[in-house]
Amino acid sequence: MLNNKKIAVDFDGTIVDDAYPGIGKAKIFAFETLKRLQSEGYRLILWTYRHGKTLDEAVEFCRENGIEFYAVNSSFEGEVFDSANQSRKLDVDWFIDDRNLGGFPGWGEIYNIIQERIEFRVEGGEVLAYSKLKKEKKKGLFW
Repeated sequence: MLNNKKIAVDFDGTIVDDAYPGIGKAKIFAFETLKRLQSEGYRLILWTYRHGKTLDEAVEFCRENGIEFYAVNSSFEGEVFDSANQSRKLDVDWFIDDRNLGGFPGWGEIYNIIQERIEFRVEGGEVLAYSKLKKEKKKGLFW
C-alpha cells in the first residue's frame, strides 16, 4: 500500500522506556507497530531531543530492531535547518510522543488511532484515549 503520510516519533518514553542519556528497554509492541506502519507506506521520522552521540545510539538501536527512518530530526533526509528562514516545526501528519495530552496510550491504540483516523476528545475534563471512547449510536430515519 502506497501512502504519503508522515509520522514523527519520539524516542525516550515512546519507543523505549525513558533512561536518557542511556537507552531504555523497548516499549511493548513499539517496533512491531513501527514496522507495520512502514510496511503500509507510512514515512517515519525520528523526532527527539537527542543529538550527537546519544542520537547516533538511538538511530542505531532502532536500526538493529528493524527500523530505518525516512528522516531524523528533520522533515526530510538532507534538510538543512536555517533558523533565520524557517520554522523548527516538522512537516508531518502525526506526532507520537509520551508527552501528548492525556499521556501515551500504548502502541496498540496508536495503531488503531492512525488506521481508523480517530480523534481524541475531552469529556468531563478528561482527554479520552481510543479505548475509552464510547461508541455513539448513529440515528437513522426509522430509529
